Amino acid sequence: MPAATEIAAALGLMEDVVGVSHECDFPGEANTRPRVTKCPVHDAGLSSKTIDEWVRRALRENGTIYTIDEPLLRELRPDVILTQKLCDACAVGYGTVARLAETLPGPPRVVNLEPSSLFDIFDDIRQVARECDVAERAEALVTKLSGRVEIVRERAAIAVRPRCFLMEWVDPPFCSGHWGPELVEIAGGHDPLGRKHQPSAQIGWQEVLDARPEIIVLALCGYDVDLAQRDYELLREFPGFDSMPAARAGEIYLVNASAYFARPGPRIIDSIEILAGILHPKEFPEFAPRNTHAQRVTQHHFSAS
Repeated sequence: MPAATEIAAALGLMEDVVGVSHECDFPGEANTRPRVTKCPVHDAGLSSKTIDEWVRRALRENGTIYTIDEPLLRELRPDVILTQKLCDACAVGYGTVARLAETLPGPPRVVNLEPSSLFDIFDDIRQVARECDVAERAEALVTKLSGRVEIVRERAAIAVRPRCFLMEWVDPPFCSGHWGPELVEIAGGHDPLGRKHQPSAQIGWQEVLDARPEIIVLALCGYDVDLAQRDYELLREFPGFDSMPAARAGEIYLVNASAYFARPGPRIIDSIEILAGILHPKEFPEFAPRNTHAQRVTQHHFSAS
């Protein structure tokens, strides 16, 4: 899983990483490693509705949407496999990996990463470090990341909290879950639709209209800004879209959720800073969209802001 690769890299373990998933792309060195998983819809250019339908069907019929290159994994002979139980739609399921690991030489230790909060993400960093015998590196890294969090939290504490809908999927609409609402909270906002420390969930479009969000951030799971732009064009056709305060004020933003918001690793702190710049650009000018990877939608067109 991409977050695990980033955690390993941040702990100075990249030289020991012998294989990665099909989605691992950071740091750049990850792209030089053999890929041991694949997914038929990855980079297939399908619509969000088609992807949602395919994922639901595949999970119902097969229990997974991913495949593992077993011969390659046996050849790589890992000592540790970092995997997850968090979401069957986000990475290979823990059970699949654990059963396969039992048949591999060694067998390798299987480490489950299953965060639902920012604290859990920090704990995952510590867990990976312990399993790889570099526990002291984790404490230094977590201390550094925690310091960045507290700087934002303290500066955002005095600000008025706007209603911010952190949207995880457009068709059908999904609210944010797990750490998502917490990131909004730390950055000085309130997500009236978020499910803090719980799985994200499909919601009715009327619920979004009723929440009257003042700011909407399209943090679409697995999507970069370009794909989010495509789905924004779909979203603006939803009935009543223009009636929302966020739409009337042009306070709709696109972010690279694939790299940041949906990836529970060290760069999750970047997500908090990006949100702080969106929610309170005057208080956080260094994180305003023009200085980050966010884009603001204005007049139904795109511009860097």
